[in-house]
Amino acid sequence: MILNRLYLRISGILLLVLLTIGAAYFLITAYASQRYFQETTQRLNAQVAEQMLLEVNPFVNGEVNKEALGKIMHSMMAVNPGIEVYLLDPKGEILSYVVLHKKVKLSQVNLSEVKEFIATKGAKFVQGDDPRNPGNKVVFSATEVVEDGILLGYVYMVLASEQYENIASVLLNSFILKTGGQLFLVTMVAAFSLGLLAIWLITSNLRKIIQTVKKFEQGDLTVRIPVKSQDELAGLSMTFNRMADTLLKNIEQLKEVDHLRKELIANISHDLRTPLSVIHGYVETLSIKMDDLLPEQKEKYLSIILKSTDRLKKLVADLFQLSQLEARQVSPQLENFAIAELINDLMAKYQLIASEKNISLKTEIESANVLVNADLALMERVMNNLIDNALRHTPEKGAVDIVLETSGSNVKVSVSNTGEGIPADEIEHIFDRYFTTSKTSSEGTGLGLAIVKNILEIHNTVIRVKSKIKEKTTFFFHLPLMQ
Repeated sequence: MILNRLYLRISGILLLVLLTIGAAYFLITAYASQRYFQETTQRLNAQVAEQMLLEVNPFVNGEVNKEALGKIMHSMMAVNPGIEVYLLDPKGEILSYVVLHKKVKLSQVNLSEVKEFIATKGAKFVQGDDPRNPGNKVVFSATEVVEDGILLGYVYMVLASEQYENIASVLLNSFILKTGGQLFLVTMVAAFSLGLLAIWLITSNLRKIIQTVKKFEQGDLTVRIPVKSQDELAGLSMTFNRMADTLLKNIEQLKEVDHLRKELIANISHDLRTPLSVIHGYVETLSIKMDDLLPEQKEKYLSIILKSTDRLKKLVADLFQLSQLEARQVSPQLENFAIAELINDLMAKYQLIASEKNISLKTEIESANVLVNADLALMERVMNNLIDNALRHTPEKGAVDIVLETSGSNVKVSVSNTGEGIPADEIEHIFDRYFTTSKTSSEGTGLGLAIVKNILEIHNTVIRVKSKIKEKTTFFFHLPLMQ
């Protein structure tokens, strides 16, 4: 329906344009034909006035020769009654004339056109005054009348009288209407038909676009417009295709986000339920059997409750921090500090834990005086999470190594551990919140690596990982050196 209305509007505009052009063409042709007729008449009769002087002398002793004018009346006008003869003085005043029927209304003729005609000897098309119709211009022939070197006046001959021009105009218009009208009609029909065909061909691509858009509107998000040319409609088609790709991608992302949201809620519910259930169970036991429990049992139960509350507290804190980081509500407070000192402080904290698990924890620091520009508290959280993760996935008698080395204008920080390794198909997902590998320990909140990733992103750097199954896994990132 839309395309049909568009087709009709374009067709109507085309018809209007063709009619306007046709009318303009018709008027221009009529004007050009009339101009051609007038110029031809003037060129053919340019010497008529001069030839007349060879037959008669319009002046005798400086006076108008009425006998000569009578001769002109009987000879020349018998041959061509359309000619009007005027005798002018040197200033252009009409002294006498030979004119049939209508009275002369002008007393003077503008000599500028007359002089221009005489100067070019009729080679240039010039129109002059029509003494019988003031304001009109006519074709004429003219010559000077000179006697003994003295200019006596001019012979001014109108070559096409009003009656003659009216008859010629009627005949010319009739000819134009017959031949021009037929030609105009044939041309209009042919041009309009070709225009309609061209519009149909152009809008055929538009029809394909509309059909595709309708399919997309009806839910077929995979449909695309075929592009076979490089015109404006092809640009529109490619724009729609890119828009459709973007929408489809956004929809897939929304579905993924929704899936992650549901998964997140399930994971949070599970992680919160576990320590809460433990706390509730032991608190209930203590309240019911307080008098029946031995001191050692009470101490054990309280220890379990404390451990569960610590885990619950850590989970809530991690969730809160990750939410802030993902919403980019945390801005790093950049400062210059010695990264080696931070690592050494953490080593003292984790050495006891590593010893209890019979794990070798070592550092390899290239330079202890290296200063980096970063947020100290956030970098401590990054290192805590990476070392926690490494110790959790390192088996007994394994090794965890922390390496610090300069690399150009950056410092490379690496945390490696021996163990099972990470399967290749799981590496790209390990930084997702709550992602669990096939070898994941039950310890931890499952948010540590996601927090690391987001902290490093707000520092304009990235965390990378390399892993070999049954050998070693290495997490590493870069920080800028102090400028």
